[in-house]
Amino acid sequence: MAHSFRFLDDIAVADLAFKAEGDSVAELFRAATEALLETLAETSTVAVTWERTIEHASGELDELLFEWLSDLVYWKDAAGVVFHDADLSVIHDGATWMLAAVLRGAPVDQATQTLHHDVKGVTKHLYEVKQQGMHWYAQVVVDV
Repeated sequence: MAHSFRFLDDIAVADLAFKAEGDSVAELFRAATEALLETLAETSTVAVTWERTIEHASGELDELLFEWLSDLVYWKDAAGVVFHDADLSVIHDGATWMLAAVLRGAPVDQATQTLHHDVKGVTKHLYEVKQQGMHWYAQVVVDV
């Protein structure tokens, strides 16, 4: 298993929660990204007519993931888009975690896309990023 995610029905009553995991930090970020993208829309129904390159850096891994996921929500609102996919890399230089990503999608179109939830924000409620052995885990709650 490289990475995976699953939605958690019994964590947050009024919000939506998911748990992401990966064999590496990059795979954890991919899983969390896919979970958030699928929360917004069925990604296979979203064309690729919009693209943004995004970079973030943070001294703390959990903050980097939080900033990245929050950026996805920001671009959804600012550009009026939902997403098809995101290519990303995460590296650590010993002091700073750095993320570089290309986010792709298209403007919201109810006629051609299967839309799910309008995420308002990523919350710190029950938010967690941790490593256990060689695996990385994150639990994320989003406000819908």
